[in-house]
Formats: sequence, structure tokens, C-alpha cells
Amino acid sequence: MSERASNRDELDEIRRRKREALEAKIRGEGASEDDSQPAPTTPVRVDGVDEFESLVAAHDVVLVDFHADWCGPCKMLEPTVKRLAAETDATVAKVDADRNQTLAQRHGVRGLPTLLLFSGGDVVEQVVGVRDYGTLRSLVDQYV
Repeated sequence: MSERASNRDELDEIRRRKREALEAKIRGEGASEDDSQPAPTTPVRVDGVDEFESLVAAHDVVLVDFHADWCGPCKMLEPTVKRLAAETDATVAKVDADRNQTLAQRHGVRGLPTLLLFSGGDVVEQVVGVRDYGTLRSLVDQYV
């Protein structure tokens, strides 16, 4: 199974669980204050507006890395992004800005890499350029 198919399967599973939780909430069953999904321990590759919105809706804190294959600084940031996914409770998403230009434009991405931090579905932080692990970790920790 390709990585893209695996990510689609993971997002389909997130959508299914979210739908079931919402249906249960409507019926008054098992409603809880925290309906968010647990954060994956590896970055989730997102391709398209629907996948992006689904992921942001399913998780309380999401760090999104807008990147491109040709971008040297993006490649430098890759190990840090992977480490943040593994070591924080935030969901980390990767969006190829070349393949998802509409999504990048919608979120005001003008330089790469651009990191957007979502909390409760809203953008709360934006970082353009490479930052060290400690800086990004403390930024994420403010919201998890």
C-alpha cells in the first residue's frame, strides 16, 4: 500500500470516528467534552482541501508544515517536524504547497517553509522559515 493510500485510509478512519461521535452526541450517548482524536506519531501528508479541513476538525492542536520538494530550508526542517510529531500531543500535517496551491493561498502562505498552528480549528500561530526544535516545541506546548 502506498503512503498516500495509507494516509487516505487514516483520514477515512478519522472521519468515520468523528461521524460516529457526532451521531452519538446528537442521540445523547457517550458525549464527552473531548471528542478529538489522538494525535498520530508521524506527520500526516494532506492532499486537498477536504482532507485538510477534516484533519483540523478531528484534532484539537494541529501543526501544518507547508513545504515543497525543491525547497532546501524545507528539507532542513523535515527532521524537526518528524520529531514534533513523535514527541508532542499535536497532530503534525505536511502539505505540498506546489500540489495544493489553493490551500496554500487560502492560508496566506507566501514563503516556504510556512508552519501554521491550529488550536480548536483556528490558526493561532504562523511561522515562516526554519526554526529549531526548542522554539517550535515551546510554541506547540502553549496549546496542547
